[in-house]
Amino acid sequence: MRFGPDFTEAHTLGDGTRVTLRFLRPDDAEELRRGYRELSPESRYRRFLTGEAELTDERLRYLTETDGVRHVAIVATTESLDLKSERGLGVARFVRLPTEADVAEAAVTVIDGMQHKGVGRLLLGLLARVARDRGVRAFRAEVLASNAPMRELLHAAGAVVRVDEGATLTFDVPLGGPADGAHPEGTARRVLRAVAASLSSLAGG
Repeated sequence: MRFGPDFTEAHTLGDGTRVTLRFLRPDDAEELRRGYRELSPESRYRRFLTGEAELTDERLRYLTETDGVRHVAIVATTESLDLKSERGLGVARFVRLPTEADVAEAAVTVIDGMQHKGVGRLLLGLLARVARDRGVRAFRAEVLASNAPMRELLHAAGAVVRVDEGATLTFDVPLGGPADGAHPEGTARRVLRAVAASLSSLAGG
């Protein structure tokens, strides 16, 4: 695997914020709890389909104690103002389906103060690359049926509706495709960009 547990990737956002992407660790639990508290009720509902104000200890362990293969989580951080600690900006994760090892449920969460700045797109771009490296061929995502722009983007990314339950829709978004003759990785890169744009809209990323 190309992405080991110590992998990091640095980026600078359009507003100058320096962001580091890395795998989430168990010792990130309290920072994740703090970030969850910063989410608006709307953001909590969009991501978790619940308005609960706190993460339980059991839920926190599930979100942070990942195995890096079946369950992968990537965090975006920036240095605190005093440069003594990291501040979490968002998390993207995928969890393989128990009945379909090459399909994974994917989601992204970005704190409200950092939405619409490109954090979600960075997270999902890397998440898609890590997923492909680990043999995942498609992301499965659940979205609100009322989110028309999201549905249009998923359709443009080649998504296939799996389940329509009225209020929510479940989509599969492919992570690969046939290579272009002139540009061997052109098709794959376009698909990954579409996946990042599509799924990051869940978090306003």
